[in-house]
Amino acid sequence: MNQGRTVFAQLISFLPYNEFNRCVARYDGNKRVRQFSCWDQFLTMAFAQLTCRESLRDIEVCLQAQGRKLYHCGFHGPVRRSTLADANETRDWRIYADFAQSLIQIDATAYALDATTIDLCLSLFPWAKFRRRKGGIKLHTLLEIHSTIPVFIAITEALLHDVNVLDLMPPQPGSFIVMDRAYVDFARLYQLHLALTFFVIRAKDNLSFRRRYSHPADRRAGIRSDQTIALAGPKSSLLYPTALRRVSFRSPETDQQLVLLTNNFSIPALSVAGLYRYRWQIELFFKWIKQHLRIKRFFGTSINSVKTQIWIAVAVYVLVAIIKQRLGLGLSLYTILQILSLTLFEKTPLLQVFADFNYNFEMLDHLNQLKLFDI
Repeated sequence: MNQGRTVFAQLISFLPYNEFNRCVARYDGNKRVRQFSCWDQFLTMAFAQLTCRESLRDIEVCLQAQGRKLYHCGFHGPVRRSTLADANETRDWRIYADFAQSLIQIDATAYALDATTIDLCLSLFPWAKFRRRKGGIKLHTLLEIHSTIPVFIAITEALLHDVNVLDLMPPQPGSFIVMDRAYVDFARLYQLHLALTFFVIRAKDNLSFRRRYSHPADRRAGIRSDQTIALAGPKSSLLYPTALRRVSFRSPETDQQLVLLTNNFSIPALSVAGLYRYRWQIELFFKWIKQHLRIKRFFGTSINSVKTQIWIAVAVYVLVAIIKQRLGLGLSLYTILQILSLTLFEKTPLLQVFADFNYNFEMLDHLNQLKLFDI
């Protein structure tokens, strides 16, 4: 079925084209557009992400070199850097935000919430005020901890405190949200509790509380204490008027001690600690996306252009994760991206591309073990 189609065309076929058109129509994205449609813009920016292009000129030259194959990849014509720059400046970024969110369809119960700051040059991005001589924006992300796919993203000014994003997230009853102590705000945590959403959050050192009951603790597994508590601070006791669970855990591997708060009293204390340790998945996500997707070097300086590029980068990340899941690939997302960056315009079935990689890798490893040559 994929014979004669480029790898890029096969990759794009996993995207819901009709849903993309609905996102475009929602914001009149193709109004007065004659040639370079929103779909062309998305394909061009996705190509830039997958092949790690560094500039608009870089994108234009590379696509020109593959001119004969562009039509078979879904492009309707040649791509000019001025046209792409104008599209990034003027096409509503919410088109690509909505489309990225539509790709995320996960039935999950555990998420990690955190934020990272993307530094910007204040002279080039004067709207992104952060510090006196430094600009930046903040990427707030709710990550499904098992698939490492973001299910909620908000892009705000860097000065916005992390905890404010709790006002923007729709609560999901029965799910767990794992957070660091930057999100300790008992009024907002109580709203999550009322919405039947569970949370696991690291407590601040100055937490004032009264112990109501101590539960049995498996100290051999690292559980130092498992308590039912009530907040004792004059404000916190009013903001969160019901009981909390306090779990103290010392990691046998790192000897780090954590004090965690949760509103779930049914799961084992070790599971509470285990959920919090999954929070590091989001740190790895931030590190990965900054290293391997084009969000540290932007193709435009307006807030619309920056948000467009970030949301398309997120869509590409989710697309690669979808490919990995549907094809049953055991490769890392980094390895998949590296393979795609070199094979986008080859006319090879997608599964064969990754099968060839595994075969070549295993052969090289076997030859190296036989000491036939060094690699």
